[in-house]
Amino acid sequence: MQFKRCARVGILTAALTLLVLGTGCAGARLDPEIRAIWVTRSDFKSADDVKRIIDQCADAGFNTVLFQVRGNATVFYPSNLEPWAEQFGFEDPGFDPLATACAQARERRVALHAWVNVMPAWRGTNPPSHPKQLYHTHPDWFWYDQHGERQKLSSFYVSVNPCLPEVREYLVSVFQEIAERYPIDGLHMDYIRFPNEPPATPAGSDIDYPHDPATRALFRAATGKNPEDDADAWVAWRAECLTTLVTDIHAMLRRVRPRAALTAAVTSNPDRARERYFQDSRRWVQEGLLDAAFIMNYTDDPQVFRERMNAWLPKGPETQLPAEVVPGLWFGRHAGKTPTEAAEAVRAQVEIARELTGHFCVFAYASLFDSRDDTDLARQNEAQQNMRATRRAVLIPYFQSLEK
Repeated sequence: MQFKRCARVGILTAALTLLVLGTGCAGARLDPEIRAIWVTRSDFKSADDVKRIIDQCADAGFNTVLFQVRGNATVFYPSNLEPWAEQFGFEDPGFDPLATACAQARERRVALHAWVNVMPAWRGTNPPSHPKQLYHTHPDWFWYDQHGERQKLSSFYVSVNPCLPEVREYLVSVFQEIAERYPIDGLHMDYIRFPNEPPATPAGSDIDYPHDPATRALFRAATGKNPEDDADAWVAWRAECLTTLVTDIHAMLRRVRPRAALTAAVTSNPDRARERYFQDSRRWVQEGLLDAAFIMNYTDDPQVFRERMNAWLPKGPETQLPAEVVPGLWFGRHAGKTPTEAAEAVRAQVEIARELTGHFCVFAYASLFDSRDDTDLARQNEAQQNMRATRRAVLIPYFQSLEK
């Protein structure tokens, strides 16, 4: 099936990019063995916090830091396009978190990837108080259901609509601003999908997004159908629109900062991701639109962790993919295990990840180190502090040994 609108521009851009620069990791800086950690936007409040975070990650043996600088159309660097983050009251905090992280990472010789949430444009039950936030300036860019209702505010994200060419163009410009201004080693995309799980889409409802008149018109132009006429074509077209966005970001980054890697956090089940969230991540890996896919393989069970990676590993005579595959793991709940047993279970998953791909990434900084996250601080207790201390005692010497 051909899609006249979303696919044509993206495929042409991809072809030109691959012709000039090759596929996958050509020119991009990625360590031969990626030992990465996610650092969320809640983990820091000051320049000293940022410096300490980079130092702790480097000292612990990580060589790649995924440092979050965009959460929901608010940012952690001075921007001409989006307001400062709500965590700073939408005001300049007196320092530039991304510049500080880049400088400290360069000093400590670790790779710094700017982590951006792509689709989310606000979160919370109340609208943003900043009048120039996207929620107010471009209500037409958000999701509307088949009943004409705008996606409701909730405890989860409301998102922009990547089926609209103007939204894709805007998102590329946001990420281009980062790539032009900062010496990043990579751009790391999160929520590069439709975040349409509950409560974004009410459980048990027939709500479907997006059904605004402009999107429906684009789908009709591409397929000659309405969304309700062909469910498979409707899924495929939305997935194609997201792939077009990834293609355009890839082309921009290759043009603006060719040595920077384009990576993405993706769902562990690629088939379900495409059908449910329109995230065609396996295609992005196979076609070299990403330099690395970070697989969010979050489970307490090492055997399940191993089995989930099967969908991402080369099959048959295929010996190498155009992109790296980086297993992502979390510190988990590990019910019934002692702190030491839980930490050893994490180590087991790291060893599986390295065996299968040579890489790993852990979620997240605040599970290993003390964070400035107000919510996290409020719920800390002695048991949690002991758990962190045990993880550090078991895991950090192991991570450090991998550098040798």
